[in-house]
Amino acid sequence: MTEPEVPSETLSGSPAGNASEAAVEAAAGAEPKAEVGVGPWEGETPEGEHWDPDLLADGDRRNVLDKYRYWKHEAIVAELDSRRHNFHIAIENWQHDMNIGTVVRSANAFLAKEVHIIGRRRWNRRGAMVTDRYQHVRHHPTVADFVSWANGEGLAIIGIDIFPDSVPLETYELPRDCVLVFGQEGPGLSPEVHEAAVDTLSIEQFGSTRSINAASAAAIAMHAWIRRHVFNQLPG
Repeated sequence: MTEPEVPSETLSGSPAGNASEAAVEAAAGAEPKAEVGVGPWEGETPEGEHWDPDLLADGDRRNVLDKYRYWKHEAIVAELDSRRHNFHIAIENWQHDMNIGTVVRSANAFLAKEVHIIGRRRWNRRGAMVTDRYQHVRHHPTVADFVSWANGEGLAIIGIDIFPDSVPLETYELPRDCVLVFGQEGPGLSPEVHEAAVDTLSIEQFGSTRSINAASAAAIAMHAWIRRHVFNQLPG
């Protein structure tokens, strides 16, 4: 299910403006989207610290699961933190990669521990669709800083890219405690990350193209971890 939610920012720290999505669509002559979420709470007001009084009174239009309707933002994050998975995601950001927002959105969907941005601090948030508010994002200015952090946390660095020494993701035993690293769209992983990785994995291609979009590759790799360590499916 994908309920639309208007991104609050395009680049980190850059407001997208005050106009509502409906107003923007009306100005462009587009049909307004159907209203999403739920209206004001009906019936007796529930008790509990996790309820947001403003949302109860005005309605909750956020792109969240039904069980989180009317919850305070910090209460949702705290509940997610109580059951995050052991894998991390990292992506190199030397050229303002447009894929980062989509990777963050997938990391939220698969409940990654953290997302790590290596390189430029500013990244395009539009593809995240506000999910970065619920996902911990850490910045590393250099590859060396990232590698030092990962080693200190006891995480296996696993690169996802096509190299002569890459092994198939489909048959690889992903470690439970790891960080999956993705490079820029086009150039791929930097030589520094390739060298630091315990292994580099490739995703089998069956069509005419040599590789798939970095955001798509990230979602496939995350789901491979989920299948192995949540559903106990052994690699074939």
